Amino acid sequence: MKKEMFAKELAYIKKEKYKAGAETLIELLPDYFFEVAASSTGKYHPSFALGDQGLVRHTKVAVRIAHELLENETVGFSFNQDEKDLMIIALIMHDGLKHGLTQDKYTKFDHPLIVADYIKQNQNKTTFTDGEIKFITSAISSHMGQYNTNPYSDVVLPLPSNKYQRFVHMCDYLASRKFLDVKFENNNIID
Repeated sequence: MKKEMFAKELAYIKKEKYKAGAETLIELLPDYFFEVAASSTGKYHPSFALGDQGLVRHTKVAVRIAHELLENETVGFSFNQDEKDLMIIALIMHDGLKHGLTQDKYTKFDHPLIVADYIKQNQNKTTFTDGEIKFITSAISSHMGQYNTNPYSDVVLPLPSNKYQRFVHMCDYLASRKFLDVKFENNNIID
């Protein structure tokens, strides 16, 4: 089962209803998500995120960064537990359709919008309320931050406009920095 790949990350989610919803969304991800590199060219991600299952490792690092920051009193006090849970879910899902609904060779620039729409279309399979879906999908839609335009696309992605969207963007951004060297064993971060 796909959700087992994210057992540790799902354990960060405190509310059982949210955990169940996240498990459902993970199971809806296409198989390619669990196979591809985080960067189709190798240009924009550190070495741990390249190669087979690199996108999974990138996602795990983004979630781990979020977890570490949210557990830190200096940062975490700004968010209640539901907000923390929903941001973790947004990070688990943020690149879920990075190559599109069906696997394209390269990253789809508008993948934040594609996965956000996909989650909205599948809301009825989860127990998330409209407000919770809006929270998750708005954080996903804006996760590219300042990198919201592309010369090869007419799409302009939304910029993060609140602290939740900025937090999700920051965690994804940090997880993509080439200077980070996160060690993995069997696709699990080594502490």
